[in-house]
Amino acid sequence: MSATAGQAQDQRGQAERLGIKPGQVVQEIGYDDDCDEELRDAIGDVDGVELVGEDYDDVVDVVLLWWRDEDGDLVDALVDAVSPLTDGGYIWLLTPKAGRPGHVEPSDIGEAAPTAGLSQTSSISAARDWSGSRLVAPRARRLPRGWGRACAAFRPVPA
Repeated sequence: MSATAGQAQDQRGQAERLGIKPGQVVQEIGYDDDCDEELRDAIGDVDGVELVGEDYDDVVDVVLLWWRDEDGDLVDALVDAVSPLTDGGYIWLLTPKAGRPGHVEPSDIGEAAPTAGLSQTSSISAARDWSGSRLVAPRARRLPRGWGRACAAFRPVPA
């Protein structure tokens, strides 16, 4: 196998490890110049995958949330990331690995995810400098597109 063919296979493997399937819409949030371009390319190379930005205004199958320790409130970001997901959709929370600038402690993720109504189902080494945590919302707790934090905080008043 040539070096180029081997690299292509490794890139496909990155997207497969994330469960990215042909035809999915993948929304990327928190992209910056420190993000892993090989991982992004691998996702974009999957047949029919549409890699869209933060301003995308429709439902998505997967959210890639690039997150660094200094990015703000993780719970708020996770709540916002859930709103565009289709049933069966999931979030990959991508954080810098230990020892890298912006590293997020696993305990911070472990506290933020349930507060945002999410469950962590797996963790992987997503790229050379990035770890990935797969987060899902129970189907009954998913909010319609655009309802976001305001709807999550709403509690009906008893009659």
